[in-house]
Order: sequence, then C-alpha cells, then structure tokens
Amino acid sequence: MSESTGRVDRRAPGAALAVLAASALLGACSAPGTAPAAQGRGGFDLRQLVKTDINRVAETHQQHVFASLRRLADKLYKRNPAEWRKSGAPSAEAAISRIFDEKHRWQFATLGNRRDLEAMRVALHPDFRGDRVQALIVGLASMVQSALGDREVFYLLDDLEAQHLYNAARNVEIVAWKLASARDAAGSLLLLSNEIGEVSNLSFEREFGRVIGLLDALADIVEEETERTVSRVVQNLTTAVFLPVY
Repeated sequence: MSESTGRVDRRAPGAALAVLAASALLGACSAPGTAPAAQGRGGFDLRQLVKTDINRVAETHQQHVFASLRRLADKLYKRNPAEWRKSGAPSAEAAISRIFDEKHRWQFATLGNRRDLEAMRVALHPDFRGDRVQALIVGLASMVQSALGDREVFYLLDDLEAQHLYNAARNVEIVAWKLASARDAAGSLLLLSNEIGEVSNLSFEREFGRVIGLLDALADIVEEETERTVSRVVQNLTTAVFLPVY
C-alpha cells in the first residue's frame, strides 16, 4: 500500500493476488440480487476487508441519490395522481415500491424493458400514454446504476469511471429542465412539478439539485483517485442531448 496515496501498489504481485483471492473467496460480484454477505464472528461482513474508502464513499453517495429519487417519485405522484393508476398499481405507495423495492434490474414490461436514457426519452415524449413518473424515475435510477457500473456494492478492484458520473449529473440537469418545460400538443405540461405563485413549491428543484451535487462530488473524488481527467462539456439546455453513461 502506498503511504502517499493509500492505493494498492499494482507493481506488488503478492498484494494484487491476495486481493484477487479475497475477492473471489468472498463473492465480490455485487450486482442486484446477489447472495447475502459473507459473515465472520460477531456478524462482521468479511467483504469489508477488501473495501477502500472510495468504495464506501461510492456506496454512501449511491444510497443518498436513490433516497432523493424515491422522494422525487413520491412528489411527482402526489402532483400527478393519474400517473400511478396507468401502471395498474393500487396506490402511489405501491407504485413507488414496485420501482425501488422489487428485483427487476430496472426492466419493466410497461416500458418495453427500456431503461437508462431510453426510458427517460419515453417519459418525456408527448405521445407516451403510460405512467410517465415510472418511466422517468426508472430512467434516472437505472442511469445512475449504469454510471456506477451497474453495481450496488463496491470492492477494491472495482473501477468507477468519473466521466460516466459527470455525464449522469449533466443528464439529470437536462431532465430537470425538460420536466419544467416539456408540453404536449395541447400546451399542457407533461408532468406537474415545481409551482410558482403566491405559495411557491420548489422542492422538486432542490431534490434534483441534491442528486446533481452528489453525482458531481463523486465524479470529482473518482477523478482525483484514478487520475483520469473528466472532459467537461457545456450545452444549451434547450438543445442539450443526453450524454453516455457506459
């Protein structure tokens, strides 16, 4: 381990082999739906031994992002109650649970199994007749997952790509802008969100801001840790296109 950077010295084959062996032994596969964590005495998760600080930071940021997306789903369903009924859910709470609590790898038959950027495009298309909230949140959540390498748990040898995290943050900015401006043929907003008036409701904007801030912060950390420079782009939101996240 390098004292100056805290990284594993890749020139030391013994250390690298030890980490590989530990990862294999403890089941380092971290995609959704994996087996329970390996437990040592006293319930200690042995897989913590092959985690770095950046792995733990990534997991914490991921958890906060998903908490914000869950709150956004709740807010959107409250302002657009007709949407959860389109998905066949018995309530808004059930519709939210279906999105976040079930094992589906972000693939929904109601969306033609689209996820990531494609699901977000569907949600913001004027001709879409399904549950726009589901499509939007599924798109955002699966996009974040893709930017994180489609993992829920991170280990020492897992590589994070700062560029993908940065791009995901820019995509959230685009979604937030489109959500506030996209309209159907009749001129009505596709989804109600922020409300400006005597009593303004900007809670949606604040929640999107949290997600953007978390992704940008993680991108900066990964950029510094990996020494891979992020290409920062400037787009006009009125003509912006979604950036790749994998």
